[in-house]
Amino acid sequence: MSIVKSFFSEHPRLAAWLVLAVGMVAILVWSARDVGLLPGQWASLIVATIGLAGLCIWIIGWEEGEDEDRGDHDRSGADTQ
Repeated sequence: MSIVKSFFSEHPRLAAWLVLAVGMVAILVWSARDVGLLPGQWASLIVATIGLAGLCIWIIGWEEGEDEDRGDHDRSGADTQ
């Protein structure tokens, strides 16, 4: 259990990507279970869903970076005139 906790604390974005991807793939499989997709189609959809989850986490991380950048400039006095 401590390995999982350390992974989540050391790599929060990767952990968020993993959790979001698992949830999105579960929703995909549940919602498309009766469609009759071929194995290659399932694989393509699952890979695309995992990629989409990564993009979502990356975009959410943009705000995080802006807050850190804004805080660094405020402390250094570079933005104040």
